[in-house]
Amino acid sequence: MTRRATGLLGAALGLLAGAGAAAFAYGSLVERRAYTLREVTAPVLPPGAQPIRVLHLSDLHMAPWQRDKQQWVRSLSRYRPDLIVETGDLLGHIDGLDGVRAAYEGFRGIPGVFVHGSNDYFAPRPTNPLKYFMGPSKKRGVATRVDTAALTTYLRELGWTDLDNAATALDINGTHLELFGVDDPHIGKDRVSAIPGALDELRESDPFSDDATWLDGDKARPERQAVTIGVTHSPYRRILDAFVTYGAAMIFAGHTHGGQVCLPGFGALVTNCDIPRSQVKGLSVWRHALRSAYLNVSAGLGTSIYAPVRFACRPEAALVTLTAAE
Repeated sequence: MTRRATGLLGAALGLLAGAGAAAFAYGSLVERRAYTLREVTAPVLPPGAQPIRVLHLSDLHMAPWQRDKQQWVRSLSRYRPDLIVETGDLLGHIDGLDGVRAAYEGFRGIPGVFVHGSNDYFAPRPTNPLKYFMGPSKKRGVATRVDTAALTTYLRELGWTDLDNAATALDINGTHLELFGVDDPHIGKDRVSAIPGALDELRESDPFSDDATWLDGDKARPERQAVTIGVTHSPYRRILDAFVTYGAAMIFAGHTHGGQVCLPGFGALVTNCDIPRSQVKGLSVWRHALRSAYLNVSAGLGTSIYAPVRFACRPEAALVTLTAAE
């Protein structure tokens, strides 16, 4: 190689390194804090139903010193959502609950549901980001546990219902909602097989359920159409397929961070699960066995404290307005 060619190669490598450093600085110092509210509409309610505004929060990965994130999340209460869906990974530090309290206190009294993610059980650890290209991340070795019980207690004190392998019902703006969820599939805590029984028990306890049996022939059976919603932290295919099978018209999930580091014009490089890259964030339709459901995957509001960078993938919350189907 000639001296000139060597010089050109060195200059090109220098430019490439400089561009990479600039991109990392932007992703770490600017975009990671460029919090965004994404607004979408999903027509899943019965004809004539009043809209329901759902605030979808996910993947805060909260550390106690992240005051800007806490303040921004707290400001979302001004949108007056009818329902809050929290899809896990709230904690990003062993003392992260202090930051969660600062962020969520303004939502006290607003109906809500939640499931946990793996970071709500284990504190984060340094890891090689290149391993994400080899498949979904895995917990290896001894992990430090966080105070999951204290987190769960606080969310319940806000008035929210735990949907980890459970189901509940809410009446909001005149529509009956059946909501079910699973604990984090990413670490094998989901119990999908328990969902049909939980839904059956829920419906049997509701005299207005479409499955209720009325024995009094002189009394007309009340009719009320329920809308079923599934909630999970990690959107693995087997979970989404099961949710559709169990009748979900709307599914909420998080976990993916939207890829966290994306390429403009290409999108996410990894998903950290087996969902297609095209559905790694935002509103889409999930189809299975001739059925379908709307799927909203949150890109989340945080990152691991050991990988504090986002690129072409802003941190987000989502305001999903459920409307009447045509």
